[in-house]
Amino acid sequence: MSRFSRRSLRLRLLGSLGIAALVVVGSTWVLHGLLLDQLARNFLADRLQQESELVVRRLRLEGPGALSLPPDSSPAETFHHFYQLRTNGRVYATHDALETLPAGDTEGAQLLQWRDHRLLLWRTRLMLAGEPATLTVGEDFAGIERGLTRLHWWIGAAAMVLLLLLILLNLFAVNHALRPFGRLSRQLIELQRGERRRLDIKTVSELKAPIAQLNTLLDEHERRQQRSRESLANLSHAIRTPLTAVMQALRSKRALDDQRRMQILARLDDIDEKLESELRHSRIAGQSTGQQHTGMAEVISMLEMFRTLYPDRVFVLDDTAVVDFRIPLERQDGMEMLGIVLDNAGKWARRRVELTLLHTPYCLRLEDDGPGVPDIMLERLGQRGVRLDEQHRGHGLGLSILSQLTERYGGRVTYGRSRLGGLRVEITLHPGSAP
Repeated sequence: MSRFSRRSLRLRLLGSLGIAALVVVGSTWVLHGLLLDQLARNFLADRLQQESELVVRRLRLEGPGALSLPPDSSPAETFHHFYQLRTNGRVYATHDALETLPAGDTEGAQLLQWRDHRLLLWRTRLMLAGEPATLTVGEDFAGIERGLTRLHWWIGAAAMVLLLLLILLNLFAVNHALRPFGRLSRQLIELQRGERRRLDIKTVSELKAPIAQLNTLLDEHERRQQRSRESLANLSHAIRTPLTAVMQALRSKRALDDQRRMQILARLDDIDEKLESELRHSRIAGQSTGQQHTGMAEVISMLEMFRTLYPDRVFVLDDTAVVDFRIPLERQDGMEMLGIVLDNAGKWARRRVELTLLHTPYCLRLEDDGPGVPDIMLERLGQRGVRLDEQHRGHGLGLSILSQLTERYGGRVTYGRSRLGGLRVEITLHPGSAP
């Protein structure tokens, strides 16, 4: 894949940062031109105002003759600026041509295009010898504008150099910031090749959570793979002996009497127990599969199913349960949990089974009105293969599977006396605390 492909994050970042740099530098340059021009006008206007005040004082002392020039002299030799005085219908000026300079009605600074000149003027109204007069002090602004334009374009050239420097700095910063993605890509390739087991990257905080989640999924995948291998090994070892015994008995030419038939059935029963145990273990998904959702729809579905299986039992969902109940259990694991406790209660209840769901902490409580279990035997419940009664078919695996399921979700199962008189099974879950 090209490093700068159309969908490249690097290209998008560089493009966005480049556009931002261009906008900032361009806007700064434009604003510089406007502010520089305005600053020059304000500065020169202040100078013209100060000189106007000086000329007004001279006019009041010397009269209009203060504006006359010596013979064969230029304005620059006598005054820094040029002047025009209008009073009593007459015009006095430092240049004859300036006598045609149009009169203005407003005081203050004014930028005027006159003939081929751009003039910056300052007009002042005053009383001279009892007559109203208007004094205009001006300066040719065109030369100053040309100087400002040259300075502005020099600043523009410097801004272009600065823009190129910013683009290079952006390229360096983006490449440096995206280095963790390169290391992540390399480690994922190594992971795919089997050269590493987990991702190990010291990276920016934005990537820590995704990498931690990936490592959690990898750990869960490894645990499930290890469980699968152990289950296959255990299953192979467990059923080989009884299966061999059954095959030998069937190959024997001796007639099958009742005793040998019961021995074969016992061996087949052992094989069935092992198969059921390992198959149920293999269905445990765990809390890192990304499918953590068991809600009221699943709970109601399971209750309806067991109402059909045990029509003479009443399965009740406690009124404290809320409609939007959601528990962080993978759906298959949640159905397995509910199925184990509901099936166990359905077998032993006389008439009533009550299911209560709690949010804080996540808790499922099941109570029945059956014979219950003696207190001395409660601690043995959940141990593999333990059956406290032989009235119902089974191998005592259900509660053992339940214990393993809750451990996978960082929870526990407790047993006690139900307020209905039978057994109370309480499953408390603490998602996120499992190993």
